Amino acid sequence: MTLACYACYPDQSQGRFWPESGAAERDCFQRDRDRILHAGAFRKLAYKTQVFVYHEGDYFRTRLTHSLEVAQIARSIARSLGLNEDLTEALALAHDLGHTPFGHAGERALNAAMFNLGGFDHNEQTVRILTTLEHVYPGFDGLNLTWETIEGVVKHNGPLLAADGDRRQLRPFTDALDRSWPLELGSFASGEAQVAAIADDIAYNNHDIDDALRAGLLQLDELREVELVGAALAEIEAELPDLDPARQSKELVRRLIGWMVSDLLAETRRRLQQQGIDGAAAIRAADHPIVAFSDAMQARNLALKGFLFSRVYRHYKVNRMTSKAVRVVSELFGVFMAQPDCLPKRWQATESADDVTRARLVADYIAGMTDRYALLEHKRLFDPNVKS
Repeated sequence: MTLACYACYPDQSQGRFWPESGAAERDCFQRDRDRILHAGAFRKLAYKTQVFVYHEGDYFRTRLTHSLEVAQIARSIARSLGLNEDLTEALALAHDLGHTPFGHAGERALNAAMFNLGGFDHNEQTVRILTTLEHVYPGFDGLNLTWETIEGVVKHNGPLLAADGDRRQLRPFTDALDRSWPLELGSFASGEAQVAAIADDIAYNNHDIDDALRAGLLQLDELREVELVGAALAEIEAELPDLDPARQSKELVRRLIGWMVSDLLAETRRRLQQQGIDGAAAIRAADHPIVAFSDAMQARNLALKGFLFSRVYRHYKVNRMTSKAVRVVSELFGVFMAQPDCLPKRWQATESADDVTRARLVADYIAGMTDRYALLEHKRLFDPNVKS
């Protein structure tokens, strides 16, 4: 495939933090993707919550299946735009590596426990995994990915610095990484990174509809009040009036993803032309995202998000799981901070370490747990009938 002039070219990469020789059969972005796929943190996503805890049903999405679906959507978009598919895929596969067990509920609990100790953010945790916490290579910690991949992960939600360059808002790890390996935190990320980020939005909004319908948290008729979904349902019913509800829900998700991707491609091409984008640097230098929905689709997407937030993510059944997750994570953190000798040796700080250092080790340990391992650790520590 011929890359567009604004794509990231492997031979123009800014390289890796620790210099390495190249591989004849794979370029640097392909190697990044492969390293992420083989990482322990990636495998553990199979047992980490997306919305529903893994044991609630075999068909519900996990962080792993979500990441694979994001990668599929992102690669399709990148191909249509002439962007680098391998870099896009690497970013899509990596974007959720830092998630705690039990999804956002676990993250909120861990962040609350770390409130006065540096806090916790799953995006920054992803960067910590990629640059520090994976221990698989003899010459360095982390995966030693290219600058473009690390930049894209760091800026998953956009620039981190305002125009005045005030660094006080940066989290400590990100600040230190940027000082040792400047990541241009005041600019937008590459087009590939922007594609991966918006593919994440497309995937979780639509697939959460599918999972919520399967779980019985929603009925198809309830979704009609959402403008975008109502229009898709009306179109399906006009074309396929005898379609059974199960197939109708699958067709709904397919059409919604198709509409969103088509809108995204049209709007992105419009912005590329309007801004006269002639290289990857021009995408980074723009004062707004280049890869984006139209204003109309963005409004509809926000309406869908609002609906899902109130009717699915705050459903009483999900809230019950959330309550349990918060309790498990909070109690694990409390025990490990109060009794650090309960931690495995690898995760114990030195006797001279301060509270912030100890807390970060505890947070790294808990964040790396799968749902089932967190539940098992909780039983080992709190249930006297379970062997430690």
